[in-house]
Amino acid sequence: MSVSSSDREYASRDPDVRLMLEVRDGSDKAFEQLMSRYQERVMAVLYHLLGDRQVAEDLTQEAFLRVYRARRGYVPRAKFTTWLYTIVNNLGFSALRRRARGKEVALEPQDSGAFTMRSKEHLFKATSGQMPPRQIEKKERAEIVRIALGQLTDQQCLAVLLSKFEGMSYIDIGEVMELSPEAIKSLLSRARGKLREKLEPYMDLGARPM
Repeated sequence: MSVSSSDREYASRDPDVRLMLEVRDGSDKAFEQLMSRYQERVMAVLYHLLGDRQVAEDLTQEAFLRVYRARRGYVPRAKFTTWLYTIVNNLGFSALRRRARGKEVALEPQDSGAFTMRSKEHLFKATSGQMPPRQIEKKERAEIVRIALGQLTDQQCLAVLLSKFEGMSYIDIGEVMELSPEAIKSLLSRARGKLREKLEPYMDLGARPM
């Protein structure tokens, strides 16, 4: 596919867009680079949002399957992260809706051509194998934060995750969540207040958030 002036403009500003354009042109190596860069980050967002590691892993695989299936029609109209996390947002909130209706969160296997024939061990590495050993104290802090995040509304939680973990702006988070920057700012303000309320007992006394 020929590269338009718009494609070149986005690619010059965002190296991940450049990689995705290479994926569009058939580069498996570029796709693996994007997966290596974002797989753990996407899974962390979904795990904090859903509180279920297995479901988060399954949805992470589905997110990258969707990226791969969409490669031939990919046209950059935003940052790559905005496009990727829009997919993640849709998958995460669909899973939450199914859970609310009392349905098991499960994904039907889909044929994605060459992608499905790749080794899962090669493309979907176990998170534990990629992470360096962590101290018990650091794990405990992460668990405390996860518990506190679990007490936010789903929208507040996702906004905090994209802001804190991904460093996304109000505008970019708004594009992902289909909300105005002002609405995102309000969501984050309320979420931060609630997090301070939940985390202060732990910081002061070592108690776990209730």
